[in-house]
Amino acid sequence: MLLRIAPDSGAPIFEQLAASVRAELARGGLRVGDRLPGAREVSAALEVNIHTVLKAYQLLRDEGLIDLRRGRGAVIAAGAVPPSGMAEAVRDLVARARRHGVSAESLIALIREEYPR
Repeated sequence: MLLRIAPDSGAPIFEQLAASVRAELARGGLRVGDRLPGAREVSAALEVNIHTVLKAYQLLRDEGLIDLRRGRGAVIAAGAVPPSGMAEAVRDLVARARRHGVSAESLIALIREEYPR
């Protein structure tokens, strides 16, 4: 699994790391029981503080997406994987928006308006 960050982004690095895991879940790249790389490994590979990685992992744990267990590390939790077909539905929505000339920003705004309902 490839965790990505954009150092020039305004978003905190721990948020970027958590978003990277969420995106992999949504794409189907992670399954229940899959292990995330160890915090030390991620810290060294991305040249970020280990506490930043741990903060991202704690955020994901608080969201119920991963389990953190001593000796097992960070593991994708049972309820973390989106329902089957979710990634395909998103791809279809994006394709439809493009066909109608809807920008990514406008589509995201529409989703944010609808989501709390």
